[in-house]
Amino acid sequence: MQLRKDPITNTWVLQASSDMEPAGATACPLCHGGRADGLATTYEHPYGDPNWQVRVIPHLHPLYRIEGDPERQAEGIYDRMRNLGAHEMVIETPDHGLQLSHQSDEHVAQVLRAYIARLLDLKKDQRFRYVTVFRNQGAGAGDDMEHPHSEITATPFIPRRVTYELRASQLYFQLKERCLICDVIKQEISEQIRTVEWDEKFVAFCPYASRVPYETWLLPRDHNCAFEEGLGDWDSQLHFARILKSVLRRLDAVSSAYHLVLHTSPNTNARFERKGHWQTLTEDYHWHIEVLPVIPSKAKSYSLKEVYYNTLEPETAARELRKIAITE
Repeated sequence: MQLRKDPITNTWVLQASSDMEPAGATACPLCHGGRADGLATTYEHPYGDPNWQVRVIPHLHPLYRIEGDPERQAEGIYDRMRNLGAHEMVIETPDHGLQLSHQSDEHVAQVLRAYIARLLDLKKDQRFRYVTVFRNQGAGAGDDMEHPHSEITATPFIPRRVTYELRASQLYFQLKERCLICDVIKQEISEQIRTVEWDEKFVAFCPYASRVPYETWLLPRDHNCAFEEGLGDWDSQLHFARILKSVLRRLDAVSSAYHLVLHTSPNTNARFERKGHWQTLTEDYHWHIEVLPVIPSKAKSYSLKEVYYNTLEPETAARELRKIAITE
């Protein structure tokens, strides 16, 4: 597997052979006694307890490999590199049938704490420019495991949509010396026509230019660029867990499937990051979580955090297309 860059859109695409698709399994690998039991643990709560509540492990079928360097090289005008990165699974509960929206506030807060611990650890690795969390629930969202889980990825590039956000936030700050998303939050709370829930610390609203029906963002009202810093204490984690649960339960009523993705600040200490490039990051960017329900009859599914995963090599695709007989 390798990463290839589209020079027109600056999008990195994971390119894999078609025979790399994981084989299906009958028993749940994430339940006690399943395949996950034999994998190394990168995080566990309570630590070392066989009756753990939250556990983080390497992904069973990782898209990225943590060993080595990117080995970026040219291929004519194109760029490619190894699929360097980290890909982990957060097993949110031992209970196979207990989805995140129905777990206790304290348990959801422990899941958030697992996210934070892994983001902090992975950002220490200077090979990774971006670390994030995402969650696909339901078959309509491409989820192939029913057991409640989230995923964490660390990559040597910043996903395209996040790059757009970072640049827009940077430009807005240069023009107005204010955070763009802070201004959006103020307007949404003031108008209260797109807000879903809010309190003194957090707000959830449907964005003005929503991409799918019921798209919802969750944000801190106080400015902070990094998820792991903004939710650095237990009170904040517990508070955010309550509003996250409430929003997910609302969305459960309109769709059984959704994509959830964390948008947070990049790793400014990464080896390949240009020095001073994100000089105003702490002032201009604002972390948030985006949830996009999958409504098959009304909207197309949202692609995983704008990083596309293609299982058919273009060379193979072109060869197969050439074999097709074209008739008048």
